[in-house]
Amino acid sequence: MTAPDPKADLLRYLQDAREALLWKLDGLSEYDVRRPLTPTGTNLLGLVKHTAGVELGYFGDAFGRPFFAGDPPPWWYTQDAEPNADMWATPDESREDITGLYRRAWRHADGTIAALPLDATGHVPWWPEERRETTLHHLLVRVIADTSRHAGHADIVRELIDGSVGLTQGKNSVPPGDRAMWEAHRLRLEEAARAADRGA
Repeated sequence: MTAPDPKADLLRYLQDAREALLWKLDGLSEYDVRRPLTPTGTNLLGLVKHTAGVELGYFGDAFGRPFFAGDPPPWWYTQDAEPNADMWATPDESREDITGLYRRAWRHADGTIAALPLDATGHVPWWPEERRETTLHHLLVRVIADTSRHAGHADIVRELIDGSVGLTQGKNSVPPGDRAMWEAHRLRLEEAARAADRGA
């Protein structure tokens, strides 16, 4: 049996999370991909924009491979950027602009990952001085965790929009059941929660 390649394993999990996140936009209107569905404004296109920035920062700037040759976009992580500017799309930023940027961020990140060993040293300029130095391995794990977390946010937002669930198209990963079965299940959970609250 051939020993697994740790870098290939990490990259596979990162790619799975990337694709799961992008799939959540498929088939939705411009309004629905931008619609804020939590009190803090969580929306699908904003999650993609944010994760593109995460990859470009950690696998670009941190290893001396900046993605933006000239002036970065106004939402980029600078002192002049509006708070949370990377978490939503302005009306003049198209879905294609943002998903295209995310795919280009993958290629840029994958180039860094392919070129460097896992113990390569990077420097994260926005971290506190005493811990700015880190490794490619650490940042890969961090970005996998971050992307997977945001893919989970996207799961919930998409379900709220149109009921679609699952890891990717064709790979549902959810037990079978029709709408009536799921509504009965949800009502059962609601009743259990109320009963527990009454008993508390």
